[in-house]
Amino acid sequence: LPYALGDELDRFKAFTADFSPEMKGLAISNCESIRQAHNSFSRPEPFAMEDSRSAKPNQEVYHFISYVPIGENLYELDGLKQGPINLGPCSKSDWLDKVCPVIMQRIEQYSQNEIRFNLLALIKNKLDVCKTKLQELEAGEGMEVDGSDYRNQQIAQLKQEISMEEEKRSRWRDENIRRKHNYIPFLFNFLKILAEKKQLKSLIEKAQQLQHSS
Repeated sequence: LPYALGDELDRFKAFTADFSPEMKGLAISNCESIRQAHNSFSRPEPFAMEDSRSAKPNQEVYHFISYVPIGENLYELDGLKQGPINLGPCSKSDWLDKVCPVIMQRIEQYSQNEIRFNLLALIKNKLDVCKTKLQELEAGEGMEVDGSDYRNQQIAQLKQEISMEEEKRSRWRDENIRRKHNYIPFLFNFLKILAEKKQLKSLIEKAQQLQHSS
């Protein structure tokens, strides 16, 4: 399916079109716009905490793996491997059925010691899909058999879905703003005011009591 990458990624794709896979990976890691977009979603970390955890020889570090149908084959794209892994033939209609056992096998391989598994699907923007369908219905496309009542019902349903998607994106924006905001200065000043008013010690003792009783 075609995806609208945007001007920045379109230019990057054209620039790296003739690169080798290794050079493409290096170009991605050195792309300033991709780095800025990635880091813009990180939480503010006022304290640098050293993480002593590391992968053992028979373990894998936490990373993402993609499964994509390309041509007539299913491929595994793992950044820790030398290149794509051909998992066998597939079609657009059955590739999900073929990738599910592969994903389950990987999860079961680490199920005893690891529970941090996230499954993400790359799909078309639902808001764009609904808007396109709405435009087609309002223009009367694809309504040769169905009557106007059914058409009006579909239009009303699509408008409701569009409203829900827009509301969802508004919540996402608010959540991202709150998640990325640095609350540390506020908390320091708040604790300072509590200490000046001789209220901090009693609140700490009360919190400790509640912790011990729970």
